[in-house]
Amino acid sequence: MGTPEFAVPSLRVLLEEGHEVAAVVTQPDRPKGRKRVLTPPPVKEEALRRGIPVWQPEKLRKSDTVQAIRDVQPDLIVTAAYGQILPKAVLEAPRLGCINIHASLLPKYRGGAPIHYAVMNGDAVTGVTIMYMAEGLDTGDMIAKVEVPIEDEDTTGTMFGKLSVAGAELLRRTLPALLAGEAQAVPQNDADAVYSPNIRREQELVDWSRDARAIWNQIRGLNPFPGAYTLWNGEVLKLWASEKPAAAGAGSAAAGGAAPGTVLRVTERGVEVQTGGGSLWLTELQPAGKKAMSAADFRNGGGMAAGTVLGT
Repeated sequence: MGTPEFAVPSLRVLLEEGHEVAAVVTQPDRPKGRKRVLTPPPVKEEALRRGIPVWQPEKLRKSDTVQAIRDVQPDLIVTAAYGQILPKAVLEAPRLGCINIHASLLPKYRGGAPIHYAVMNGDAVTGVTIMYMAEGLDTGDMIAKVEVPIEDEDTTGTMFGKLSVAGAELLRRTLPALLAGEAQAVPQNDADAVYSPNIRREQELVDWSRDARAIWNQIRGLNPFPGAYTLWNGEVLKLWASEKPAAAGAGSAAAGGAAPGTVLRVTERGVEVQTGGGSLWLTELQPAGKKAMSAADFRNGGGMAAGTVLGT
């Protein structure tokens, strides 16, 4: 049970290890792009290439898929970023239970956006936890973990790729003991739980009164989706990349007491903006109605000058 590209390597591992995948459950096809073309989830595409039956209930809990899952009498259900809560009837269907490949070091970052929060919060390390599924939100007992460092050049997009591979390999190592009934599960400490709900629109807006390091983390944490933004002349200006500040609160000698959000310089290097703690160089931007562009192309396009105040 899985939907995005994150889940595809885990499906491949199950097949590479010789397990019979009776069926794949994934989200329905959704419209994508400006032309709203109906597009299948990556897991569906992989399953169809492998000749595996695919079920796509809009609402799992209210669908015939629940009975279909019970009818195949699965030994194990493996989930990875499926995107729906599993009802009790599904949790109880497999002989060996349901396990989930969760992209965090639980109990930190339970919920739907663990990778976004790890990057936005400036964490130096995150990871993957394989856990038994329970009726709560990512509250089940933990079977195995692996740590994955977050490098300065990482974004949420690059971490999706790294954690996807790490999760699949952890699944490969974990399956033998699990299928033999020898897996040792450890309960989570609920007192240490941190939640990562889906990103809200207001979290995408840059607050220039924050310090430069926090905004740098926000920008890379929202890349490639949904994207951080500010306002420029009353229109949305997407911010896709920025330079890491030299240190927390690193500033610019050119700031001269400028208010947060004030553009200090526009050069080929980037757009230097005053923050509540130092300045930040924006290096990839996307004006409303245009494609994302480098700072050099943005500068050549003109229109933004030193003294401009962003966010108003």
